[in-house]
Amino acid sequence: MKRLEAVARLYYEQDLSQEAIARRLRISRPYVSRMLSQAKEAGIVKISILSQAPPDEVVEADVRETFQLNSVALVEDGPQDSVTNESLGKAALQLIDAIGGGRLGLGWGNVIGTLVAGLERRPSFPSKVTDVTPLVGNRGIPIRHYHSNENARIAATQLQAQAHYLHAPSLAETKHELDLLRQTEHYKAVLAEWQQLDVALVNIGNHPSTPDFATAARYGNLLTQRHAVGRLIAYYYDVFGEIIHSEQDYAIQIPLEILGAVPRVIGIVSANVSTDALMGALRTGQLTDIVVHQSLMASVMSLAAAEGVAADAG
Repeated sequence: MKRLEAVARLYYEQDLSQEAIARRLRISRPYVSRMLSQAKEAGIVKISILSQAPPDEVVEADVRETFQLNSVALVEDGPQDSVTNESLGKAALQLIDAIGGGRLGLGWGNVIGTLVAGLERRPSFPSKVTDVTPLVGNRGIPIRHYHSNENARIAATQLQAQAHYLHAPSLAETKHELDLLRQTEHYKAVLAEWQQLDVALVNIGNHPSTPDFATAARYGNLLTQRHAVGRLIAYYYDVFGEIIHSEQDYAIQIPLEILGAVPRVIGIVSANVSTDALMGALRTGQLTDIVVHQSLMASVMSLAAAEGVAADAG
């Protein structure tokens, strides 16, 4: 043990190379290497890494690497979901500005509605956003957060940008109606806007959700059978990130192939979203960036680590 300690001190405290230690003690360099390993195993040497980066930056870097994202914006958990959603909205706006703004596609839902309401309470200001276009048709329910054109109008006004509108419901009643809507000049104009987007801000929510967006008519029992866990805009997916498709789904929203071509797709994760819903969203391959609260991201990273250990064991 004394010899192990002596070799460890020469190497770690006096900064001698293994070759220099070997010459001094007249032993082989591989033997020095083995002694240093034995010193660690015996507890004589303990190595710790002191990170100089703030804790959030370390976590964000970990998340980026794990899920192949461009950026991660973490916000603190608020005392209520409403407070957390306000923080998420502010962080999303900061991220959009940081990546250059441009043509913005806007999703819907509670957290995006909270963002728009926050914008409405402050004076209009110049931003890097030039255009705002809804990513989904308008929902005929009395919940303002799902009035896509109104959200686009308010956001564009407050950001001093140009608003574009999708004059269509969020859900057609039949395939024939859907086909007719897609042939209108209004829809074609919005389709052209979608194809030119620089950034898309999409909502991540749970399944089941309130409102449920006529899931019975669109999917029957398919969402239950396929174990849907979450929703991205009005697309549903399972925990493995597989989007669930149905022949009866007549939703009017940005097509996935066009969304996948948008340079930056930011997922804003509502405060009440489950671990499975976020994990599935990250696995869809649709997101390039996320805005999420700290405790939820920590839960997802723990799950990812556990799955990694299980995979290694297998």
